[in-house]
Amino acid sequence: MIKKAILLVGLVSLAVSISILNLAGESKSTVPYPEGYRNWVHVKSMLILQGHPLYDAFGGIHHIYANSKALTGYKTGKFPDGSVIVFDLLEAKFENNTYVEGERKVVGVMYKDSRKFKETGGWGFEAFKGNTKERVVKNAEQDCFSCHASQESTDFVFSQYRK
Repeated sequence: MIKKAILLVGLVSLAVSISILNLAGESKSTVPYPEGYRNWVHVKSMLILQGHPLYDAFGGIHHIYANSKALTGYKTGKFPDGSVIVFDLLEAKFENNTYVEGERKVVGVMYKDSRKFKETGGWGFEAFKGNTKERVVKNAEQDCFSCHASQESTDFVFSQYRK
């Protein structure tokens, strides 16, 4: 009985230590990769072609996805904490007089946590390169929020839910 109690205390201590190390190693600005986002609600799609001012950075086919909390935000105009919006950016290839999806360029993520991300309107921003989990946002305030700041009236979100 005593051996079981010692083993249990040891396992609990180990679990707590691992949790503390994980939290300590996590950056304040870390936005997690949105696992399973392609199963979320599809909000809209768009195509940015050459000639658009954002073509160099965002040219291609965009698919916008929202988790259930973000869907509430799209419907009410106020996104609750825990909302996640993903834009899946793919190359646009012209084939047989139509545009089709090419390789994935980036998975962009907006993650709402109003306490953690106060300086960027309550949103954390991240982008993951291609089909990897390699982070590409160096400065969320400069790289992302500088544009999103213009959308304050829609809680810093550009896209609208298409009913």
